[in-house]
Amino acid sequence: MKRFLWLAGLFIATSAGAQQAPALKLMACEGKAQGTYFIVKYLSADTTSLQNRIDSIFGVIDQSLSLYKPGSLINQFNETGEVQMDMHMQAVVEKALFTNKATGGLFDITVKPLVYLWGFGVSKPTFKGIPPADSIKKTMAYIGSRYLRVKGDHLSTTKKGVQIDCNGIAQGYTVDVLGNFLAQLGIENYLVDVGGELCAKGHNHLHKVWSVGIERPSPGDTTYEPVQGLVRLPNKGIATSGNYRRFFDQGRTRFAHTIHPLTGIALHNNIISVTVIAKDCFTADAFDNPLILMGVEKGIAYIHQHPEYGLEAIYIYKAKDGTIKEAFSKGFKQYMEF
Repeated sequence: MKRFLWLAGLFIATSAGAQQAPALKLMACEGKAQGTYFIVKYLSADTTSLQNRIDSIFGVIDQSLSLYKPGSLINQFNETGEVQMDMHMQAVVEKALFTNKATGGLFDITVKPLVYLWGFGVSKPTFKGIPPADSIKKTMAYIGSRYLRVKGDHLSTTKKGVQIDCNGIAQGYTVDVLGNFLAQLGIENYLVDVGGELCAKGHNHLHKVWSVGIERPSPGDTTYEPVQGLVRLPNKGIATSGNYRRFFDQGRTRFAHTIHPLTGIALHNNIISVTVIAKDCFTADAFDNPLILMGVEKGIAYIHQHPEYGLEAIYIYKAKDGTIKEAFSKGFKQYMEF
């Protein structure tokens, strides 16, 4: 989950103390896309701006995967139950179906009707609060990747009324597309940040591995403070799923925008966020929602039991006494700078 995407943010940080590479200049392109911000930083001897080309990449992906864009491929599918996918939609759908199987159904792009039922969709909700139990039960009849069929580049559904929302994975995919675009231009050192989902390669202009800091809510949940230390990204991707950007409070319970596809209930546990490092941002983004739904102990156990996915994570959660604490997978600390 998510926004086209709204996540616990990561801010770019660099370290001092090294000489700038003489032949390369730090370049930056930034703007707004996919309902959030983006910043692309890279080192290049060519100072010609890539802004227009980067903007066009966002435009192409939005035409494929944006629920906000009338006529997009994803909206065509949701209206008709079938669509001829382009390369972007096909890559995202296939990754989503893989992750669905890998997590026992905890990641499911057919969750769209539930997202809207809980008031986190593109359109404004008709009411605020917990949906009636009978509404959740009726909506659950349309949830399940088992209803999707992929044949080549053709996507269809076996059940009328099934709709998809790729917001929980498309942003990470976009980050990697932008990274690959830079690499194809021969750029070897870059950092791509789209709404707090990032990928990095090489080093920054100070000859240091690109580093980011993770936002950490205060106990009062009104301000955000960085975790002590930075996270280094040596040719890795990183993504975060959290409950303190899009949520509503009912009684003493906070319900976040991440919806459990097996129960139909919005996230309401003690986890504030989980940040996942993987070989690429696409993978990190695919697994951050399932990991936050698993919870701290089960999520860390899952990472350790499945080394083939190359995941590491840090959980930030609220303890019973109200204090904010962190828990790490065993390999995550190698990326930390204390």
